[in-house]
Amino acid sequence: MLLVYTHKITPRLKYVFKHVCTRVLGLEVSFTSKIEEFITHDSLKMSYTKQHLGNEFFIKSHDLLFEQGLSDVEINVQSWDDTKCFFFNGDKSGLPFDIFAASFYLLSRYEEYLPHVKDEYGRYVATESIAYRYGFLNQPVVDIWAYKFKAALQNRFSEYVFSEKKYRIKPIIDVPSAYSFYQKGIMRTLGGTLKDLSQFKFKRLYIRFMVILGFQHDPFDTFKYIINKQKSSSYKFLFFFLIGDYSTYDKGININKKQFVSLIKQVADYCHVGLKISFFATDKIDVLKKEKVQMESIINNSLKASRQSYSRLNFPESYRHLVELEIKEDYTMGYVNYIGFRAGSCTPFLFYDLDYEVQTPLKICPYHVMDYALLKTRSLLDKKQVLNELIKKIKKVNGEFVPVFHNYTFSDAERWKGFKELFNMILESSNEN
Repeated sequence: MLLVYTHKITPRLKYVFKHVCTRVLGLEVSFTSKIEEFITHDSLKMSYTKQHLGNEFFIKSHDLLFEQGLSDVEINVQSWDDTKCFFFNGDKSGLPFDIFAASFYLLSRYEEYLPHVKDEYGRYVATESIAYRYGFLNQPVVDIWAYKFKAALQNRFSEYVFSEKKYRIKPIIDVPSAYSFYQKGIMRTLGGTLKDLSQFKFKRLYIRFMVILGFQHDPFDTFKYIINKQKSSSYKFLFFFLIGDYSTYDKGININKKQFVSLIKQVADYCHVGLKISFFATDKIDVLKKEKVQMESIINNSLKASRQSYSRLNFPESYRHLVELEIKEDYTMGYVNYIGFRAGSCTPFLFYDLDYEVQTPLKICPYHVMDYALLKTRSLLDKKQVLNELIKKIKKVNGEFVPVFHNYTFSDAERWKGFKELFNMILESSNEN
């Protein structure tokens, strides 16, 4: 166990030390502000304060972990070996940067509480983040810093044996609409038919009626293929089904359709199933509660995980709603059109509410790539290279890789050509050195 001496034990300090030490490094940590207790401790120990006590392992602290609320934090990003960091603390410290304050800034999403420009869907965009602006969005910097901290501790306490984590995968299958043409109802089918005719999409019109008449398989119905993949994989897939009402943004299947309910139940027999929260339920807890109850009645179990429609977070209210409804995990933390690490980490972390200065029980599981982001690279070879580089970085810190694919990604549509191969590559990555 690591004992940390500090002049003031705060919720922020306990939160970030437990993430870096326990969740990333597998190292238990405790805290003291009593010098006598610190001196008598005979295992790993360090001081985290403004001045070192003697010749102990010491990291000079930034003020961030001892503050409350939001302030105008000065960020000066600098290079550090093969990565970048901020909150430089000088040569007398065991590490040249206060990695704990820097990690807290990224994990708490401090910058998302500050004024920023949103996109057309009300989302925080990657280009607003310091990670994008200073060129470290493509690195799990919090985990990298943690391993630098581990190396420094090992150098000081050579007899201590650290536990080791393993690289793991959590594949996400997002289902905004289970079917393209099937189970859409008379009015939506009529509207789609008129739209196809007006846009001269005769091939699409032909497929539409072949599916409706039962002569052809619905292009979005790839569930048999995905379930077969699940059967041969040691990692449980996590499906997110949209069951919210039809709206401008959400165009899923009506939850009253027995075939759709049957599909969700079938998938739940093999995979984990969560709720894809509809666009308007992100802001309205009463709508979210209704969707939660509906999903629980289908899967006959309490709802454990959620993902927001369009990866839209109304920060921090969206997370507060999940906490209030006792949803344990959320998989929205990521960028739709950019590959990388929105919170700087590939290790799940707990939501820290900066307004209330409290750690919540909600586990944030950030995703690192969505299929749409891979469309930005042209050839299949380039896509493979991008994925391989991402996997290599996550493996280096024994992190958890969370890719997001959609049910229609596995269709025969031209734009998704080769994506089955990419998905297989991800599943097989755990077997490679």
